[in-house]
Amino acid sequence: MDHELVSFTGITSAIIIGLILGLRHSLDGDHIVAVSTMARDFKSYFRTLWIGFSWGLGHSTPLIIISILIFSFKGKLLEIYQPISSYFEILVSLMLIFLGMQVFWNLFNGNLHVHKHNHDGIDHTHIHNSHKHELKNKVIKRNHKHYFFKNLLPFFRPKSYIIGVIHGLAGSAAVLLTIIPKLPNIYTGLLYVISFCLGTIFSMTIMTFILSTPFILTSKSDIFGKFFISIAGIFSIALGLALGSDLIFETEFTSFLWY
Repeated sequence: MDHELVSFTGITSAIIIGLILGLRHSLDGDHIVAVSTMARDFKSYFRTLWIGFSWGLGHSTPLIIISILIFSFKGKLLEIYQPISSYFEILVSLMLIFLGMQVFWNLFNGNLHVHKHNHDGIDHTHIHNSHKHELKNKVIKRNHKHYFFKNLLPFFRPKSYIIGVIHGLAGSAAVLLTIIPKLPNIYTGLLYVISFCLGTIFSMTIMTFILSTPFILTSKSDIFGKFFISIAGIFSIALGLALGSDLIFETEFTSFLWY
């Protein structure tokens, strides 16, 4: 949807337009690819839903904060935000590359481990890729679940939230700069932003549900599971490189993904 065609006639139109743009915004290529790299982390639809929900919350956090600041200071803040907004986009490209590399690191590291031995007072380190330490893996998985918000928000996904924050910082400029001049007042603007965020959270939650289906259906097959997550990793690295090229060298590799 072209933001230049957006116009507001009142509070109702702000809410409707915000919801529609929010539902569509979560379908951007970089958003889908980033979330897909985490879709294998949990083997149930209920738990997987919270990946998308946490991403939506993270995406909404900077969007709401920046919106309030822009509504309050307008021209002054825009002059500061415009020059640095492109750096957040570059951060997104680096994050996509990192997420893709992390996929393959986790696949490789599933069997890779290090032993340290001491012989006659001399330490030796041996790297093995032939067997797993199941007990050690269970301990690692159990400890990994004890993050700061576990007791307060048992289904909150910090990693998804942080990724959402980065996407929100990068995507906020395009949305805000084109819509703010059309807003009649701050109240209508806040309703628009809140509706946009709700639409984004809902859409990404459903999208994560869909993306997790191949991993859940193949949860008993290690081969198919690795195949699907490898595809997600490849797309993440490729998109990160393409987006970085577009931003730095002004190519147009990702123009079809609504950038």
